[in-house]
Amino acid sequence: MRDQRIRVVADRPELDHAAAGLVLQALDQADGRLSLSLAGGSTPRGAYEILAAEGRRWDGVQLLFGDERMVPPDHPASNDRMAREALVDRIDIPPENVHRIRGELPPWTAAAGAEAALHTAVPERWEGWPSIDLVLLGMGPEGHTASLFPEDPALDERVRAYVPVHRPDLPQPDRVTITLPVLLAARRVVLLVDGEEKAPALVRALAGDPSVPAGRLVGAREVVWIATQAAAGRMSRRP
Repeated sequence: MRDQRIRVVADRPELDHAAAGLVLQALDQADGRLSLSLAGGSTPRGAYEILAAEGRRWDGVQLLFGDERMVPPDHPASNDRMAREALVDRIDIPPENVHRIRGELPPWTAAAGAEAALHTAVPERWEGWPSIDLVLLGMGPEGHTASLFPEDPALDERVRAYVPVHRPDLPQPDRVTITLPVLLAARRVVLLVDGEEKAPALVRALAGDPSVPAGRLVGAREVVWIATQAAAGRMSRRP
């Protein structure tokens, strides 16, 4: 790990503000010109709503997505829908700067489209891969991040930037995910973790346990973990 830090916050509202603060800091440092990959799921929604309320211009921002469920964009499980409701439809950003993963398409078609958009939106390279300025991610109870799940073949992908994932145990079994090499090439990765059920996986991920997908971020240029006290477990009670 080149640079790994963990910040333990009291609760979900504090996590929301901490995450939004890092995005605003990155916008300031980049003078508004930023490539930003959004996390899906429920955890980042509060941070997106805080960002939307700032009233800033986002015309220099390229918005990407870490993963998507293969559902129409108006489906309740769509990451694109969540991001639009919480952030995208409430900010001043050119539509061509929003690079959603098209969940209504066949998985391989959607993955290829997401990869093409990534290469266009992010010309900077790190070890041959597009280098996104800031990647926001969540983490599941078993340590999955984006749609990279334990023991899934997608974890070993070293050629493509986005690939399909099939998980028959999930409500939306077909997904598209960003791949590990792209995450490792990002300038900064921020993981948002909330919920006491995630505490065991968080400990293993921080130790670089490769059986936990989030633990495979060892080697990333910079990783910042923001965890609530519930998710941090015993770590939050250290003196």
